[in-house]
Amino acid sequence: MTADTQTLRGARAELLAAVQRGESWLPPYPQIVNEPVPAAVLMLFGRLDSIPARADEATVAADLDVLLQRRARTLNSHPGQVSFPGGRSEPEDADAAATALREAQEETGLDPSGVEVLASLPDLPLAASNHLVTPVLAWWRVPSRVAAVDHAETVEVFRVPVAQLLDPASRFTSTLSRAGATYRGPAFDIDGTIVWGFTAGVLDGLFEAAGWTIPWDRSVERPITL
Repeated sequence: MTADTQTLRGARAELLAAVQRGESWLPPYPQIVNEPVPAAVLMLFGRLDSIPARADEATVAADLDVLLQRRARTLNSHPGQVSFPGGRSEPEDADAAATALREAQEETGLDPSGVEVLASLPDLPLAASNHLVTPVLAWWRVPSRVAAVDHAETVEVFRVPVAQLLDPASRFTSTLSRAGATYRGPAFDIDGTIVWGFTAGVLDGLFEAAGWTIPWDRSVERPITL
């Protein structure tokens, strides 16, 4: 077993250990007023093929990655934002994991047979779209090709090196002002691609629980323009 393989297997174990720490690391979100719609997202980690992160391997292997996508700007819900693959539950879905895998396959073309589901995390309310979202943590045992399947929904699919997300130079606090109130939350700048909101909050909490976080300057604030 090579050192890289050991590190990657260690990352899988650290993700599982983070889940066992309970709900304390999950980001707080406003409660939903109306009857929420159940949904699930796939938080898929694995080994990025031949594209190392441009960051030091301070806490994770340079080729450990997470699957993300950019939503179309024409969508009613979270237009243009970077997100995990996922969507609303359907009656035929056996559980949240089934929803997350089905949606990820429809959006990115991944092969679900190569994905190992590690855990379904506690539901998180997402008031902006009135969804109750179950994050499904998974490990990519056998990576398959991914790309945007329907450009009316997904503009781009990409695998982001986790080490690059953890780089303090990539991190800042996003601000979004609405109706006289200002929302602040963790965010990531990946070569100009901004990850913020729900996705960034869940990633930030998971990284902290896994023991991967590198101290970063939370006083650096940047406004989000919708």
